[in-house]
Amino acid sequence: MTEKEFNRLTKLKQIEENLYKDGTKYICGIDEAGRGPLAGPVVVASVIMPRDSMIEGVNDSKKVSEKKRERVYEQIIKEALSYSVGIIDETKIDEINILQATKMGLTNSVKELKVKPDIILVDALTSIDTCGIPYMSIIKGDALSYSISAASIIAKVTRDRIMLGYDKIYPEYGFAKNKGYGTAYHITAIKEHGLCPIHRRSFVKNFI
Repeated sequence: MTEKEFNRLTKLKQIEENLYKDGTKYICGIDEAGRGPLAGPVVVASVIMPRDSMIEGVNDSKKVSEKKRERVYEQIIKEALSYSVGIIDETKIDEINILQATKMGLTNSVKELKVKPDIILVDALTSIDTCGIPYMSIIKGDALSYSISAASIIAKVTRDRIMLGYDKIYPEYGFAKNKGYGTAYHITAIKEHGLCPIHRRSFVKNFI
């Protein structure tokens, strides 16, 4: 690991270090992937990393290449004291809206953790059910907290793999490349082929 990367990770872990110094033992980071796409689920990941974890490349998942994300993901789940994902499908998203679906995924993922955290660090969300566990909502947390960054990578890789699976079932929409986001190719495909079962009806009203 380069000195530059070590320093970046040290800075990224500052929020966690301050909590550890105050006596906190288990810190859970939470982030989501898939709030914006026109198709597929929203995925919320919760992860508790060891205090001494320093995985090269952990960062906001949007800043990490797909190939590198896969590698970092494997290291995260190998090191994690506990991790889980909450997956809320497009039908539920249409029924209760994307914000409420994201919050539901968060609660579900917290319930599945094998280790109970002392505190949760979450990217931006508020008014959430964390099963009675205290939480800190951090704006742009995926770029400011090591735990949230790790969660963002778990969520992104998990969701991307789901969308790659859907690409095999519905190849005409280009899900392998666009992951369900509203690219020009995807929107054209919707106009040409209509909707498939995993499209979010509440998101595509303007395109059909």
